[in-house]
Amino acid sequence: MNFVGPVYRLYEFFLYRQLKKENAPRHVGIILDGNRRYARQHGYDVPWLGHHKGGQKVMEVVKILWEAGVKVCTLYAFSVENFERSEGEVKEIMDILRNKFAEVIDNPDIQRYKVRIRAIGRMDLLPEELQVAIMDAEERTKDFSDYTLNVAVGYSGRAELVDAVKAIGEKIGQGEMSISDIDEDLIESHLYTNGIPDPDLIIRTSGEERLSGFLLWQSAYSELYFAQVYWPAVRRIDIWRALRSYERRSRRYGK
Repeated sequence: MNFVGPVYRLYEFFLYRQLKKENAPRHVGIILDGNRRYARQHGYDVPWLGHHKGGQKVMEVVKILWEAGVKVCTLYAFSVENFERSEGEVKEIMDILRNKFAEVIDNPDIQRYKVRIRAIGRMDLLPEELQVAIMDAEERTKDFSDYTLNVAVGYSGRAELVDAVKAIGEKIGQGEMSISDIDEDLIESHLYTNGIPDPDLIIRTSGEERLSGFLLWQSAYSELYFAQVYWPAVRRIDIWRALRSYERRSRRYGK
């Protein structure tokens, strides 16, 4: 349904009045899906023009979440499997990510909200220039703690679990712990997201209804919301609809 002009603004106001900051999810994860399809839909000759549009959308959306009371946001930007795409597309995405990490450091909203930036995933798979940009962003924001922005890049939920098991196995082999020490808390402490609360809500754009390996361990009790819009076309009302849907659900954690 299309809302334009005064009708759209009235609907925005209606949605906003329904949201309550005290009921907002603490942690929202977003699977940024649909960039290439957006490009095709708008007649672009190359798919990475959709990625550029998607990159421009990031700060707009995370700011909407911060204003709504969400403290932690994790964006699924690039998976391990995405490396199987064409060399040209992967290079373009890596360049976009490098530029965005570099830009975000001096973004006034990062300073205003005191946002700590973190990247999660297999950093060793990324180009050196991107790794440097990530380390710089993390270093420059390491003392901020009011909000957290995680970017999953070179990420796979299965790879994360494999890396955690390997790390625990090495410690057992070195005699630092025994098999009997293994429990959920120990595994969680070896995940990329150690110290970050599990996501309360996961949003996926583009209409696809699957997690695609995103935060497999952490999403055990996450609420899921599938938005029927490509990531570059996400609007404020799409995010507010997802938050409203979350607030209306009863979270019992199996009890």
